[in-house]
Amino acid sequence: MSSSEKAPAYLGLGSVLAVALCTLWLALVGHLDLYINPRYDLFTIVLAAVAVPASVAGLVAVARGHGHEHGDGTAHDGQAHDGHAHDDETAYEQGSDAARTVSRRAPGAARVTRGVLGGIAALATVGVTVAMLVLPPTTLSARTAQQRSVDTATLSNATGTQDVALLGSEGVDTSEYGVKDWASLIRQTTDTTALVGKQVELSGFVVPGADGSFTLTRFVISCCAVDAQPVGLGVVVDGPVPDADQWVRVTGKLAANPDQSADARIVIRAATVRDIDQPTDPYEY
Repeated sequence: MSSSEKAPAYLGLGSVLAVALCTLWLALVGHLDLYINPRYDLFTIVLAAVAVPASVAGLVAVARGHGHEHGDGTAHDGQAHDGHAHDDETAYEQGSDAARTVSRRAPGAARVTRGVLGGIAALATVGVTVAMLVLPPTTLSARTAQQRSVDTATLSNATGTQDVALLGSEGVDTSEYGVKDWASLIRQTTDTTALVGKQVELSGFVVPGADGSFTLTRFVISCCAVDAQPVGLGVVVDGPVPDADQWVRVTGKLAANPDQSADARIVIRAATVRDIDQPTDPYEY
């Protein structure tokens, strides 16, 4: 196999090594849950731990393969010279300068190619790994939520199910409900009677809306951040609307949406809106 044919092997193995190292680092510093659902943590860590020595061994094997190929080629040339000495002498006597030039330059060109490919793989590995160490991890933003259509009628497809009919019962404890749970309930029922007046205390980040309102938003992760879907509840406030992406804790009661044209028929009539720091685990699952 030539140097050019082994280029994908160098680059592929280098990328695998970089991703595996970054994954282990994220797990070590406690940031892995910003990228994947916690239930996949153990599997991902084990897979990364296996991938590191496997990719290193693969890179070593590819590099050694070049050396073996060069040695085999030299031996083959020697054998061919012994078996066909007369033919080779005739070729040289005919003065094949081009053939001699290619013969002299080929080993050097191969070494240069190997060096370049190895350097690219090393830089990719080091670059990605250093970036993960230096750059702070960030969560998905209000802009992403707007791009993925937060607060639409289709959100219930990703939020799971709750028994809406039981909300009329005093025995139902909703104190642990999050943004996802309430958003799911609101979009599953056509009768909002059981929802109006319910006391809520929820935290999320701000996606600005019309005057005097915003959407309290969280991202729901099924597998990883790539498939994260925003869910939100409209919030009506009497005071100023917090800045986009600001994390807040909202207390208030569910009320009929004053905007009758909106998909969501229920909003939070906020009693208080307090700025908070982003939680350690900003996602819902």
